[in-house]
Amino acid sequence: MANESSNWTARVTRESDALDLEEGVFTWKDPRRIAQSLKRSAEASRRRKSTPFRSAMSMLVFYINRAGKHLDPEQKAVLEAAKTELRKLYNRS
Repeated sequence: MANESSNWTARVTRESDALDLEEGVFTWKDPRRIAQSLKRSAEASRRRKSTPFRSAMSMLVFYINRAGKHLDPEQKAVLEAAKTELRKLYNRS
């Protein structure tokens, strides 16, 4: 069951109907680069159902939540910092 779940998560991340993500975006070590990539993907998408900010943030939060305890603590910190960077890019507090 866990394997099915991880495969499902990987498939959603890879084949999101709303965003075309750069390969490996969630493995990068630079939070600002991750945020900029998500912003570009969200703004370029014509398939998303909400605002670019919400689409980008949703994908980031989805990845963090689905990775759960299997996510390396250092990478989780990078991804949490990417949320802050994404808010800055969209002038959100």
